[in-house]
This record gives sequence, C-alpha cells and structure tokens, in this order.
Amino acid sequence: MSIELISILLLFISFFVLLAYGVPVAYSIGISTTITILLNIAAVPGITTVAQRMTTGIDSFALLAIPFFVLAGELMNRGGIANRLINFAKSMVGSLPGGLGYVNILAAMLFGAISGSAVAAASAIGSVMTERMEDQGYPRPFSAAINITASTTGLLIPPSNVLIVYALASGGAASVAALFVAGYLPGLLVGVALMIVAAITARKSKFKAGERIQLAQLWVDFRSAFFSLLMLVIIVGGIVQGIFTATEAAAVAVLYALVLGFSYKTIAAKDLPSILLNSAKTTAIVMFLICTSMAMSWLFSFESIPQLMTGFLLETVSSPILIFLIINLTLLVVGTFMDMTPAILIFTPIFLPVVTSLGMDPVHFGIIMVLNLCIGLCTPPVGTILFVGAGVAKISVTKVIKPLMPFLAAMVIVLFMVTFFEGISLWLPSLFGL
Repeated sequence: MSIELISILLLFISFFVLLAYGVPVAYSIGISTTITILLNIAAVPGITTVAQRMTTGIDSFALLAIPFFVLAGELMNRGGIANRLINFAKSMVGSLPGGLGYVNILAAMLFGAISGSAVAAASAIGSVMTERMEDQGYPRPFSAAINITASTTGLLIPPSNVLIVYALASGGAASVAALFVAGYLPGLLVGVALMIVAAITARKSKFKAGERIQLAQLWVDFRSAFFSLLMLVIIVGGIVQGIFTATEAAAVAVLYALVLGFSYKTIAAKDLPSILLNSAKTTAIVMFLICTSMAMSWLFSFESIPQLMTGFLLETVSSPILIFLIINLTLLVVGTFMDMTPAILIFTPIFLPVVTSLGMDPVHFGIIMVLNLCIGLCTPPVGTILFVGAGVAKISVTKVIKPLMPFLAAMVIVLFMVTFFEGISLWLPSLFGL
C-alpha cells in the first residue's frame, strides 16, 4: 500500500472517529490534519507547516468582511428589526388561509438576508412567531419546522458570509459579487417552495386565515421596515455597481446598522460592549474553523486528492448527470454532520475541478453547494438550525422531524431544479455582466 493511500485513509478515518467521539468539528479537522502531515513530514517541520497553513489561510482581505457582517447582524438582531419585519410580512400575507405560516417564512427570509445568519433568523423570528402561531391554533412542531427551514434562505440571499467563504475556497474562480447576485433566485425559489408546502398543510389542517389588513396599515408597516430593507439594496447594489468591495460593504453595513439602532432607540451606548463581545466570540469560532479547514485543504492538494477524485469520477462514471447526482448526494450526507463553513472549504477543492471539467460554471456550483448544505443544517444528527429551532420552540427535536419532512422534500426538489437548470443561478449575474 502506497504512502499516499495510507495518508488519505489516516486523514479520513481519524477525522470521522474524532467526530463520532463528539470532538468539535474544528478540533477534529485540525487534529486529523496534523496527524496526517506528521506521517509525511518530520515532527518540527510538520507542526510548522500546519501553523503556517492555518495562518496564511485567514490572511485574506476578503475574509475581513466576515467579522463586519457578523457585527452588523448582531446589531440588527439587538435593534428590534425582527418585529418590524414580522409586522410587514403579516400585512402582506397574513390574511391568507394559513397566513401566519407565510408570515413566518417571509419574515425569516427577510431577517436572514439582512443579518446574514440562519441562527439569528431562527432565534429572532422563532421566538416571536411560535407564540403567535400557537395562539392561532398552529401546532408548535409545525411552526418550528417552518422556522427551521425558512431561516436557511438567508444563507443564499445576500449578503451571505458562506458565499464569501466559497469565493475564497474557489481560488478566485467565482467572485463575491457574482455569487451574491446568483443567490437571489434560488433563495426566493426555496421560499416559494416552503410556502407551497405551508399552503397545502394549512388547507388539510384547516388553519384559519388572519384578519384582513387595510392598505393604510400595510403602508405603516412598510414604512416601519423600510430602512431595514434598504440595507439589502445599499450593500448588494454597492457591490454590484463596483462602488465598494464586499469587505468595504460589510463595514458600511455595520455603520448603517448602528445608526439604525440608535435612531430607533433600540440600542444604547451601554449595549455596545456585549454586542461587540458576542460578535467577537462568533467571529473567533468561524475563523478557527476556517484556519483548520484551510490546513486540511492544503493537505488535500499535497496528497493530490482533487486530481485523484476528478480522475476517478470521470473514468468510472460516464454520465455527467450521474456525477452531479453523486456529488449532490455526498454533500447532502456531509451536511448532516459537518458545519457549513468547513464543509465548503474542504469539499470545494475536491469537487470544483470535477464539475468545471464537465462545463459547470463555478458560480453555479457555489449556489448548489450552499443550498445542499442548507438542507444539512436542518437535518439530524448535527443540524445546527434544527436544534436552534426546536430549542426556541421549546419542544424536542423528535417532535419536529415529522412535520419537517415535507419542507425538506421541497428544498431537495429546488436543489435538483437549481442543479439541472443553470439559468436559475446564472441569469441574474449574466444580466449584470458578472
């Protein structure tokens, strides 16, 4: 058995064993990578190599956008934005049969897009909507299932940190601006699919419609949410028009969110230390994941794993459609036990050469990968949003699984639509010349 094969087996076996024993993902990645590098390189140079790859992995101007977007999301979360968006969504769709289900989806989409965080959307929207829906006769497991799946749409609809991470992992093959614009239609399509499932369930369960909202109230709620929604236009519009980079846009988002919070009088100077501390903690977790994942990504290149994977798939599977299905299935499984950021950093170098050799655009593949992993966030055993959504609704995860299945099925259908109809991802970027 060759040293290369032994190294690959050691890397993956040690990684999965550590995960099985409950070791956090970042530590599992770092330990398995270090052990494998030490098999190939002497002790001191090996440790030095790991440290160097972790350091250079986050030495990127584009990654500066992440702590800024995290801080902007924290400011928005503390700034009372959730209630404004919920009231606006209720004015738009709350009067329809099963309307509170649509409100939950629409509000989660808007808040997720503004905050850039699925966890923040699930927490902020779920904590408000669960009680409102229960008061109107909606079962808690059903409202939790809606909140869990809808919260992930903010990872597709920009500004999205994970799309920035994919742009880094692609080695410049996909620009942040193109990915941001490409995420709109798939994200909206997921939202529509979830609303269709909610509508069917509402009709079967005979959930009652909400009160009809007058145009005057719709206008009031729109004005209340207007400046929150304007943030999306400023950030994404500025990037697409070349006014500022993604990193500069993130800094603008922080300033905008801070001004908005003080204007609404929902954030005071005394709140800033805790906001900054929470943002720093989140950023530290994300950056450590990126550090270790970049070290493992370098090891993949060192062991020629991307080339081996490309050669294996192209030689053993003749149908491009079957290759795309295999990659989708692999990512769906990976998403059930691995956090999105390391999954993107680890598997992009492996699968991107395969799909590009078959003619797939890197931007298109980025949207496919993020949508795949969004589904994984909602599924056991390690679905982060699944546990957050169930915790916010104050019910056990097992009670959420059954009502969750139709929503997951809808997301999978959209995934295959996006996979095999590239125009869903690429039409808007082509329209803007990206």
